[in-house]
Amino acid sequence: MAWPQTLIDACYFIAALLFILGLKRMSSPRTARGGIVWAGFGMLLAVVATLLLPDMQNRGLIIAAVLVGVAAAWWSGRRVAMTAMPQMVALYNGMGGGAAAAIGASELVSHARDLVAGAPAPNTFPLMPESWSQLHGAAAVAPLSPVALALGVLGALIGSVSFSGSLIAFAKLQGWLDRRFVFPGQQVVNLLVLAAALLMGVALGSGHITIALVCAFFVLALLFGLLMTLPIGGADMPVVISLYNAFTGLAVAFEGFVLQNEAMIIAGMVVGAAGTLLTQLMAKAMNRSIGNVLFGNFGAAAGGAAQAISGSQKPIEAADAAVMMAYAERVVIVPGYGMAVAQAQHKVWEFAQVLIARGVKVKFAIHPVAGRMPGHMNVLLAEAGVPYDLIVDMEDINPEFPVTDVALVIGANDVVNPVAKTDPSSPIYGMPILDVADAKQVIVVKRGKGTGFAGIENALFYADNARMLYGDGQAAAGQLVAELKTLDG
Repeated sequence: MAWPQTLIDACYFIAALLFILGLKRMSSPRTARGGIVWAGFGMLLAVVATLLLPDMQNRGLIIAAVLVGVAAAWWSGRRVAMTAMPQMVALYNGMGGGAAAAIGASELVSHARDLVAGAPAPNTFPLMPESWSQLHGAAAVAPLSPVALALGVLGALIGSVSFSGSLIAFAKLQGWLDRRFVFPGQQVVNLLVLAAALLMGVALGSGHITIALVCAFFVLALLFGLLMTLPIGGADMPVVISLYNAFTGLAVAFEGFVLQNEAMIIAGMVVGAAGTLLTQLMAKAMNRSIGNVLFGNFGAAAGGAAQAISGSQKPIEAADAAVMMAYAERVVIVPGYGMAVAQAQHKVWEFAQVLIARGVKVKFAIHPVAGRMPGHMNVLLAEAGVPYDLIVDMEDINPEFPVTDVALVIGANDVVNPVAKTDPSSPIYGMPILDVADAKQVIVVKRGKGTGFAGIENALFYADNARMLYGDGQAAAGQLVAELKTLDG
């Protein structure tokens, strides 16, 4: 039974509304879960409508692939720990870029084979002139529409870069690769590889489509994604994840134009726009311009010798730290990736609840790039049940640190490092930070004396008003809870 095209278009329209409304609801922690559900229903509707297209072929294989993908996503979503969520996001994002690149590759290879065989090219690019075979005969090979071909090649290029780059990001976050990989003349090599890929793309766009040229184009595109991501340092990873998210959305949208599929166009444009805005916000939080994010050497250190840090790290016992905060008026808790690794968010919230019960005013301060992906700390705190009105963004909490009695830093490092304001030679110089050092007293929960993910020594740990509570985050939070309850007993 052939379904009316009007009904299919209506399904796509409803799916688009669900995508947009779902994304809007994701902008607030209170409605984010519902937004994800709305967008999920929109995607389900778009997939069903696509399967109902009258000219759809291999429905059985497509449905089987969808079921395999859903099963894998369901299993990984339930099994992957929250600490591994950034690398899972990077991996899933790469799969989207790879799918878009695969569409472009399939169409280009198919057309190249038709050109070799001398058969009429299939109308897989809908923007191709329909009357070509009528004007030139059935045996004539129809040229691809310049618009369709350009979009197909561009989508394939961007998708390939997103795919290979996201795989490197995944490997770095998973700990399979060193944090950074640089070599002399790296920027020149990157530009040459990109230029070669673009030249081959132009050749493909001009209609000179051969199997060898298509293969060389994709090899260079994938290589550029690898080379662009290898020098990335850990401090820049949130920016990179959001950047590749935008790339994937653009690639999907371009391939949607090629296939004339409204759902792909709208979904890709929404993801691309959201990813671009998020990249801008992350770049601002890292004090980087978009140009620097796209073409700079991620994580490269600035020139000059680093400023020496005077003083020493001063330890504190859990009992003393608990007393200090129990009799404070204002306490600000600053979570970081170390809290996620220790899975300490529930104990930290329990500690905060005990403080609140004693009349202490408690807030949680969140840096835009805390953790290893945007919103990582917000998700962890929400998972532990922390009320949204206690979670404060960097711009709003920074003016409050001078009147804060105790700032409790648990697992955060680079986002509270004062050298971002004082040391021009530091790789993070100019990055907006949480002004934890301005608090009257600072307690830092940390496993040891090592540096943070960016590999930079933290001057905060040596400050006169800072004390170090060494140990696992969850164990330390548990000790603080126990000491507070002892005071109450």
